[in-house]
Amino acid sequence: MIKNHNAGTGLYGRFSLITLISVYLLILVGGIVRTTGSGMGCPDWPKCFDQWVPPTSEADLPENYRQIYSDYRMEKNIRFARYLNFFGMEDTANELLNDESVKAERPFNRYNTWIEYINRLIGALIGLFILMTFVFSLKYFRRDRTIFYASLATLVLVIFQGWIGSIVVSTNLVPWMVTLHMLLAIVIVFLLVFLVFRSREYQREQEPLNNRNMIITLLIVAMMTMIAQIILGTQVREGIDVAVSELGESGRANWIGELGTEFFIHRSFSWVIVIVHGVLLYMIFRQNRSRRMISWIVTVILLSVATGVIMAYAGMPAFAQPLHLLLGTVIVGLQFYLFLQLKNTKAVNPAVL
Repeated sequence: MIKNHNAGTGLYGRFSLITLISVYLLILVGGIVRTTGSGMGCPDWPKCFDQWVPPTSEADLPENYRQIYSDYRMEKNIRFARYLNFFGMEDTANELLNDESVKAERPFNRYNTWIEYINRLIGALIGLFILMTFVFSLKYFRRDRTIFYASLATLVLVIFQGWIGSIVVSTNLVPWMVTLHMLLAIVIVFLLVFLVFRSREYQREQEPLNNRNMIITLLIVAMMTMIAQIILGTQVREGIDVAVSELGESGRANWIGELGTEFFIHRSFSWVIVIVHGVLLYMIFRQNRSRRMISWIVTVILLSVATGVIMAYAGMPAFAQPLHLLLGTVIVGLQFYLFLQLKNTKAVNPAVL
């Protein structure tokens, strides 16, 4: 049977899918920014060294530019600390204001500056895509307000994410702010995945599913473990940053050896993810339901594990780090789409068996 309540949303569905893919592109570029140490390539926001087109030489900057932008960022951090105090996070605010590493300003590096600048340009383009996604949703305000409100929520969250991005810069990449920035990106992915699913031109009702509630519960557990793994990954990345500062780029092969417990937890936790999804694969394949989606999820998980192995045992090649992050976020997006598919099914009524 076919539901027609979303008929005619094909154009919107395709555009929301393009927007989702673009967000994943931005996550990949953000991983490259992080891997190359370019996060502070532009010390201010939204401009870069107070210019819309950044400089190419340190000679184009004032002699005391490092002090200028350090002071600029501290002024912004003082304002941010007021927000933290307002929400009862006095200790966090004081820690931020008294952290000397936040005040440190890096010397100009044109490669880092332009990598970060390109990242911002792509971010601005995707912001435009999100805005257009919302504009296209206006015609569904009466027909399907869920699409409208989810599009509005995505737009608001992207604007908030942009502000958080400016705070990430002003706080000189404080780890917990970087993690928050990543988690917000995942929420945006979830919203866009929902819009892609909701705005299909039609939806076919799925046949009844055995053990539906058990499978959905296990899938929720799988999503939670994957998000936890991504958070653990950001902590491992913090450890890598410390190793880079101590050993430099020339010591890349020895970075893994400098990591602490968080790396071993992250590595071991991958087995939990593989096992949980193996059980899901078995339960779903037995019923011939959503085989394609769970197959994609397991395939991407194996690719993610492979990039992790490459980083651990092949000297941390630069290409593997952003790819590893991208694959992790692709997994949670696919998981959420599968969740929506399964929620659209009916449970088998034991009375008719």
